Formats: sequence, structure tokens, C-alpha cells
Amino acid sequence: MGFVFSKSMNDNLKAQQEFMLMNSRLQLERQLLMQNQMRERQTAMQIAWTREFLKYFGTFFGLAVAGLTAGAMKKKNPGVLVPIVPLSFIFAYQYDMGYGTLLQRIKGEAENILDTQSTLLELPKGPLTYESLEKIRRSQSKLFTEK
Repeated sequence: MGFVFSKSMNDNLKAQQEFMLMNSRLQLERQLLMQNQMRERQTAMQIAWTREFLKYFGTFFGLAVAGLTAGAMKKKNPGVLVPIVPLSFIFAYQYDMGYGTLLQRIKGEAENILDTQSTLLELPKGPLTYESLEKIRRSQSKLFTEK
């Protein structure tokens, strides 16, 4: 009689453990999906911001080029056109970020760093551990209790 009862409890325990494992996997998958969605939304916001900035900067750049060109022709001094050079670099960067392939190149370089130069990613003093965080917490709590 006790054997039947204990076998039933073992089966229930095993079923509960499987359910908990499935539930934790599902929770982890949802968390990963949520984090990826947040990353994608943040990236989309960054691209949208860059495109919006480019509209204003492009207008400024166009007016600056026209004004500087007119000033250079009026004064007959080509040195007036010098500010166009750095402004054109900024404009080209913003355009590449908003509409070009800059993000793909950045992604490729990041993948290269992860694959071949992972030592650059190591944290000083190694990764955080529970013990190191507890040590810091204890030292800070002693400071607050002594005051």
C-alpha cells in the first residue's frame, strides 16, 4: 500500500518538475524575445532620429554651401569655402547612418570583434560574481551604519 502511494507521489513530483522546467524555458524564451524587441525598437528610434536630424542638417548644409559660395565669389577669396569641408564630412556620416550601409558595417565589425578579439571585451577584474557584489554591499552598508 505504501509503495503504491509513494510511486504515485514520485510520478506527481516528476510531472511537476517537468512542468516547472517547461515553464522556466517558456519564461526565458519570452524574456529573450522581449529583450530583442526592445533592442530592435531602440535601433529603429536611433535610425529615425538620424533621418530626422539629416533633414535639418541637410537644409543647413545646403544654405551654408550656397552662402559660402556666394561670399567666396563676392570677395573673390576661395578660403571662405573652407568650412564646407568639415560640414560635408558630417553630412556624409549622417546620410550614411540614416540611409546608407553604416549600420551593416558597424554590425560586421562588432561580429569580427566578438569572433576574433574577444579579449577586448573582458571586464576589469573579471566578471561580476555574487560574492564580489556581496562584499561591496557589505562594505557600503558598514559605511552607512557607522555614520
